[in-house]
Amino acid sequence: MKKKISQIQNAAEEPRVLCIIQDTTCAKRVNERLTLNLPASTTLSTLYKDVAQKAGYVSGTLALVWGNTSDMEPLDHNSEMPLSDSGFEPDGKRNFLQLTDKDGEQPQIASDESGTADSSGLDDSSQERFIGPLPRDATAGCSGDYSSPSYSYSSILSKSETGYVGLVNQAMTCYLNSLLQTLFMTPEFRNALYNWEFEELEEDPVTSIPFQLQRLFVLLQTSKKRAIETTDVTRSFGWDSSEAWQQHDIQELCRVMFDALEQKWKQTEQADLINQLYQGKLKDYVRCLECGYESVRIDTYLDIPLVIRPFGVSQAYGSVEEALQAFVQPETLDGANQYFCERCKKKCDARKGLRFLHFPYLLTLQLKRFDFDYTTMHRIKLNDRMTFPEELDMSPFIDMEDEKSPQTESCTDSGAENEGSCHSDQMSNDFSTDDCVDEGICLDSTGSTERVLKPKSSSQSMLNFELFSVMVHSGSAAGGHYYACIKSFSDGQWYSYNDQHVSKITQDDIRKTHGGSSGNRGYYSSAFASSTNAYMLIYRLKDPSRNAKYLTVEDFPEHIKSLVQKEKESEEQEKRQREIERNTCKIKLFCMHPVKLMMESKLEVHKDKTLREATEMAYKMMELDGVAALDCCRLVKYDEFHEYLERSYEGEEDTLMGLLLGGVKSSYMFDLLLETRRPEQVFQPYKPGEVMVKVHVVDLKSETIASPISVRAYLNQTITEFKQLIAQAAGLSAEAMRVVLERCYNDLRLLYVPNKTLKAEGFFRSNKVFVESSESTDHQVAFTDSVLWKLLDRHGNTIRLVVLLPEQSPGTLANRTLCQKVGDDAEVPLDGSNGNRKSVEAILEESTEKLKSLSLQRQQQQQQGSSNSDSQKSSDTSDFEHIESPTQEADSNSSLCIAADNRELENRTRATAGSSGGASSDPCEERSDSEVNNDRSTSSVDSDILSSSHSSDTLCNADSGPLQLANGLDSHSITSSRRSKAHEGKKETWDTAEEDSGTDSEYDDNGKSKAGSRYLYFRVEPCSQDDPALDAQKCLVVHVDKRITLAAFKQNLEPYVGVTTTQFKVFRVYANNQEFESVRLNETLSSFSDDNKITIRLGRALKKGEYRVKVYQLLVNEAEPCKFLVDTVFAKGMTVRQSKEELLPQLKEHCKLDLSIDSVRLRKKTWKNPGTVFLDYHVYEEDISISSNWEVFMEVLNEPEKMKSMSQLAVLTRRWSPATMKLGPFQEVILESSSVEELKEKLSEMSAIPLENLDFAKGRGTFPCDISVLEIHQDLDWNPKVSTLNVWPLYICDDGAVVFYRDSTEEPMELSEDERNELMKKESSRLLKTGHRVSYSPRKEKALKIYLDGGPAKDPGQD
Repeated sequence: MKKKISQIQNAAEEPRVLCIIQDTTCAKRVNERLTLNLPASTTLSTLYKDVAQKAGYVSGTLALVWGNTSDMEPLDHNSEMPLSDSGFEPDGKRNFLQLTDKDGEQPQIASDESGTADSSGLDDSSQERFIGPLPRDATAGCSGDYSSPSYSYSSILSKSETGYVGLVNQAMTCYLNSLLQTLFMTPEFRNALYNWEFEELEEDPVTSIPFQLQRLFVLLQTSKKRAIETTDVTRSFGWDSSEAWQQHDIQELCRVMFDALEQKWKQTEQADLINQLYQGKLKDYVRCLECGYESVRIDTYLDIPLVIRPFGVSQAYGSVEEALQAFVQPETLDGANQYFCERCKKKCDARKGLRFLHFPYLLTLQLKRFDFDYTTMHRIKLNDRMTFPEELDMSPFIDMEDEKSPQTESCTDSGAENEGSCHSDQMSNDFSTDDCVDEGICLDSTGSTERVLKPKSSSQSMLNFELFSVMVHSGSAAGGHYYACIKSFSDGQWYSYNDQHVSKITQDDIRKTHGGSSGNRGYYSSAFASSTNAYMLIYRLKDPSRNAKYLTVEDFPEHIKSLVQKEKESEEQEKRQREIERNTCKIKLFCMHPVKLMMESKLEVHKDKTLREATEMAYKMMELDGVAALDCCRLVKYDEFHEYLERSYEGEEDTLMGLLLGGVKSSYMFDLLLETRRPEQVFQPYKPGEVMVKVHVVDLKSETIASPISVRAYLNQTITEFKQLIAQAAGLSAEAMRVVLERCYNDLRLLYVPNKTLKAEGFFRSNKVFVESSESTDHQVAFTDSVLWKLLDRHGNTIRLVVLLPEQSPGTLANRTLCQKVGDDAEVPLDGSNGNRKSVEAILEESTEKLKSLSLQRQQQQQQGSSNSDSQKSSDTSDFEHIESPTQEADSNSSLCIAADNRELENRTRATAGSSGGASSDPCEERSDSEVNNDRSTSSVDSDILSSSHSSDTLCNADSGPLQLANGLDSHSITSSRRSKAHEGKKETWDTAEEDSGTDSEYDDNGKSKAGSRYLYFRVEPCSQDDPALDAQKCLVVHVDKRITLAAFKQNLEPYVGVTTTQFKVFRVYANNQEFESVRLNETLSSFSDDNKITIRLGRALKKGEYRVKVYQLLVNEAEPCKFLVDTVFAKGMTVRQSKEELLPQLKEHCKLDLSIDSVRLRKKTWKNPGTVFLDYHVYEEDISISSNWEVFMEVLNEPEKMKSMSQLAVLTRRWSPATMKLGPFQEVILESSSVEELKEKLSEMSAIPLENLDFAKGRGTFPCDISVLEIHQDLDWNPKVSTLNVWPLYICDDGAVVFYRDSTEEPMELSEDERNELMKKESSRLLKTGHRVSYSPRKEKALKIYLDGGPAKDPGQD
């Protein structure tokens, strides 16, 4: 009893696996899910049995594949491997699976006691296997699901029960599948195709359309698969894979395919097959009503297009018979349309119409459901109800004249047969360009005269046709889905062929394809009807003497029997190949190639192959023959992500790969690495549980870090044991060894506790350590104050940047030359002569003294309050200013180059650039326009900007000086990371406008750092001469600590650019060569990475609180209302009027616009939309939010500014005149409130429209809210029922909204059809030019073509 309780407890504690299975074998159940919650120890074979029982299938007849991966390899149904080892995730995680066919055959439904499945339904117990929501009632839609009160489809009919095979939809080839299934189910067409014999010597089978159709039909009749691919057929059409994503009209495909078959069948027995089966004849006649003279033209047709709804009529035809009657209904030509009679020699009234002379054996009716709505200027689909009978009597529509009148002139259209279809006058109303216009009277009498129709007997006059195919379209005019409802002539049963799904249907389902809806909704009734309705109907003449039966397999011609045998062998070969694939392990393979370095491939090996055989295969794949011997290679378990060698397989060379890899899986959680060695080396065994450590040896004397060596250790090893292991591998002393672990980026941990294990220190699969073993005293100081920490800190944070210098950079070449010399060797003479050499120490001392002197000079300048004076700038005697002089001496250059380059400067504090006093200029100082124009960077609000103080995040390093950082990271980790020395007690602040503007209060107006900061690593070297993409004379390679701020980075670049930091800008170059200016001086270079490019451009850089602004001119009544003018600079605290004062001289200089300050206004710009009007007294950053790369509109006023207050509202109005079909110019209306009544009063006053007759509507879209004059009258929401403008549907809450208005008593202009078309063209052209939407702009469709020679490339003439 206790044992049993223990087993129950163990089962309860065991992890469980949640499996969610989707049955994809049948359309009826594709939306349903089976859910199983199984113990993790459940085997795969048990899972298969449980799924089969739950789904109601026979065990062993289904397959399971992963549902969330692209790998469609089924799980092994015989495997005894538990789910936990087969890739399933336990503990409530969902594992998605798909139930699919096994070997291409649909699963067998579990039978009842009699051994047969009920074809009409299932008993109550079997209903329990349906898990999930029940299918909704629906019409025969694109899913192929049918349900009706009188018919039950609880039984899912499989292929074996229907006896028919589906076709796979390549992407959007449902239209092709529907037509192919219809042709296959046409006995006469199928039998004729079987009787045609392919001559392989005369044509390539790949490009032979009849052969590929024949082969497809054979597979549809004999295959055991549930669905067949159509890729071979489309390939014979000359189509590539892109054609699968183009949906075409099924009637167009039918016509094009028939034409291609006729071309292929020329001079064969099937040459006239299409005409014999599908071609009919009709006559197009015009009869004079005065003399009786009749002109006739004989046309042939392959299908009859029937109009659903005549043009201009709201009521559709109710049935096919009614549409046929309208098709042959003649029209009278009178008045202006009178016919010129050849006999009467004058214009006479006449009757024009069509008469059927002959109906084809297979009658095709196309229901023209796609039309063009001239009101909305869009293509639409007519979903009106149109009934069609199962048996159609066509005798009322045949021409029964006993003989042709002697006054009748008859001719045939020489091109009629090529047209393939007839088109009546009713068809001319269709928008489709495929429809040809009726050509009217025959123009010549040279055509052959038709035989006189003989009187028909009563039996001949009975033209009864039976319906056997309904091709259905579900969707809209923009796109949808096709499927076919087809009746089998074998048993009279109707089937739905919906791509790969074939199922039985009833007459009720056929009736649902009539379309329509209940009730009458007028012209737009079809918009509310079901979108699933019949599009093409095919009838067959009921004639026992001609009605054929399907050829059985026994009756196949010999060449078809051999084709069947060949396809059967091919299927068997595919089945064997699938079996091989099912037992093949596919795993990612890597190889550290001795020559080609790391290589990657995919190893596909049968599960019964041994490790030795798999190693041989990998050896050949990686092309190691001649590079390394086979016995010098081995396969090891590898983790690519962590670059971790998990284990080796010593002594397992004869183990099967299936056992070694844990079975055949769709994906593995590990990889394989083909490891190589030299002949004299021995492979190191990798044991499970070991961790891999990359050891970098650090040399403090040379300040270098060596390439890594690999060491393997155990997590339970102590630090002492680990040091001894490293000492053996690297040849170092374990006693003086310091080991530093880099746990993650920017986190260094000194391993100093001897008895602590590697696991406790944070080691994982793959690790990186730095070791140093020397007799120096560096180990006696605290780790974060040691040279080792500084070296590792610099190593981890240094990045390599490519800096492109400007074209005119004063002193650049001289400086760069000197820097190259010093960077190569400190003992190289700096001036190129032997007699004038200086030691590095002397250069450093001199450079330091000069920098200190520079600092004192700048402090004195700022104390005198003249930091912005041009005269003072010119009198500065600092070394940085000397760089601008072309006659400077080499010694000075050398000093600066060494000061910027040498690592010994790390312990030197850079000169401060300002004092706490800051600038002392008067904030209310008045300045003239000329002063503003000469120096826009020093506006009257500079002192306010410079005096504002914001604390910045700082970080202290080994020295006490603060290090500038932007992110303000402050870590109090117990480990000694690079962040652990953050300045304690420093309050974090986050700049808003300051950050956006690119400056901070730690920098003065020249971008120099006010606070003393510790020097960060900065080293310059010349660009490589080998890179042809870079000009070595104009670029530098900079190694820099990425924690340096942009301001400090610019300061270090000063000697190389040759100008001060305020006179050049830094642009970051991205992968697509786009450049963006970096302006935030307080930000670090942490977002940069190795080999990023930086471009330096000369020009004034932004100061603190300044923003670069793009100014556009707003031209409301121009075709292009938005015109770029200039780039300018606005500053925080500046008023709008001050910004206009600075802007106007620039407009005059660059744009030739001489404007007065009161004749312009500035306003907000949001993309192309004008927004809030800025008043002169508004202050930037106080009243107006401003940001980097800001954009504003400048608008020229024709009258004094009326906007005086923020409470006012500026609305742009435009009058619409229906009587003239024209829009007036924009006029601005200033409202004192958001009242609709005030708006209407202002519009009435401005336009003289009586208030009670005034309608208004808000414009749509972006400014100028253009709309076609054909749409504006009915498309806009005129006169919304609101009292204020700031509520729905208006939402006018800001300046710049567009409002249209009109006189409600004004009637729209009456337009003829020609005038409307002409106006439509003009409007389309106008809206295209303004960049706004066009009323009718359908997606450009690719023309449907079938290439008779295999592809479009071989037939450039077909276009």
